[in-house]
Amino acid sequence: MRNLLAVQAQEFPYARWTVAQRTPASTAAIVEQDVADGTILRTHILRPTWHFVHRDDLGWLMGLSSDRLDRGNQGMYRRTGVDEETAARSGRILAAAVAGGAHKTREELADVLGQAGLPGKGLGFVYHLMHAEISGILVSGAPVRSAGGALKQTYALFEERATGRFAGPLTGTEREQALGQLALRYFSSRGPATVKDCSAWSGLTMKDVKLGLHVASDLAPGALAAVSADDVDFYLPSAHAEALGALPGTNEPIPPRIDLIQCYDEYVMGYSQSRHYLGGTAPYFPEDNGPMHVVLLDGRLAGWWRHSFTGGACELDVRMNTPATKEEQAALEAEAARYGTFLGMETKLVRQ
Repeated sequence: MRNLLAVQAQEFPYARWTVAQRTPASTAAIVEQDVADGTILRTHILRPTWHFVHRDDLGWLMGLSSDRLDRGNQGMYRRTGVDEETAARSGRILAAAVAGGAHKTREELADVLGQAGLPGKGLGFVYHLMHAEISGILVSGAPVRSAGGALKQTYALFEERATGRFAGPLTGTEREQALGQLALRYFSSRGPATVKDCSAWSGLTMKDVKLGLHVASDLAPGALAAVSADDVDFYLPSAHAEALGALPGTNEPIPPRIDLIQCYDEYVMGYSQSRHYLGGTAPYFPEDNGPMHVVLLDGRLAGWWRHSFTGGACELDVRMNTPATKEEQAALEAEAARYGTFLGMETKLVRQ
C-alpha cells in the first residue's frame, strides 16, 4: 500500500480489492482491519476525492495538498456559507465530538452540527466536513456495519490516527522534499508514465512535478529513468527500463490473462495523457444500469463487471465486449475464483 502512496477509494467495497490485488495474500477482512486500526486512512486528498493513504504519509501529503484544495473549494465555501469564522467553529465542535477515540458516523456528526446551529445536511454540511479533513481535524475512523451489513465510514480525530505531523501547508525546502517523495513514489509504482499523467493524478502543476523529478534524483540517485515513445517522455524505475526489450522470444503460446478491476483503479485513474493505451474510455458511466467496473484482457479494456450478494454468495455480472474464447473463459473463471478467495465466499458468474 505504501508503495502506491495513495489509492482512490470512492467505493469502499471495490477499493478494498484494489489494495488486495497489489498485496500478497491479502483479503477483504485484512484490508478492513487495516482501515479499522488506522494503518490505512480514508480521506479527501489530491484531486480531491476519497483516497486510501498510509497513516505515516498522510501528514506530509496533506501538507503538500491542503492549500491547493482550500483554494479550489473557495467558490463552494462562499456558496454554502463556510467562511473562516464558521469553519473554525465547526472544526472545534467536530474535534470535540470525536476526541478520545469517539469515532462517529456521518449521520452522527450531522446531528452534532445541527444541534449547534450549523448545517447538518446538504452541501453546507458536506463542505464543513471536507474543510475539517483538509485542515487536519478529521480523518477516517474504524468503519461500522449498517443493519444491512454494509460498511459505513466513521470519522476520528486526525492527530489520534495519523502518525505523520501536519501543521499546515508545506513551504520552502520541506515542500520541495515532499514533491520529490511524491514523484519518486508515483513513477516507481506507476511508471512508465508522463509528467502530465502525474500532474493529473496528483492535482499538482506540471512545473511542480518536474521539480519533484529533479529532487527525486537527489533523494534516490539512479532510481528513475526516462524513455521516449511516440515523441513523449516516460519515467519509470531504472530496473524496468533496463528490462525493456530484453525479454527472450518464445514460440510457446501465452495464455490470456483476465483482471477484474474497479473503474477507479489506479491502472485507470493513475494516468491521463497515456490512458489511451488501456484500449478504451474509463472510468465508464453506463446506461441502463449496466456495470461500470472494468474487465482487462491482457491489460486492455475488454468488458465491464460488478458484484452483488445473495444467499451468502457473490454473483459477478460480467459483460465482455466480444464473446470470450475457451481460453479467455477459463481465465475469467480463474479470476472470479480469486475474487471469491478475497471475499471469503462462493463466487459465481451470472452473465457474460
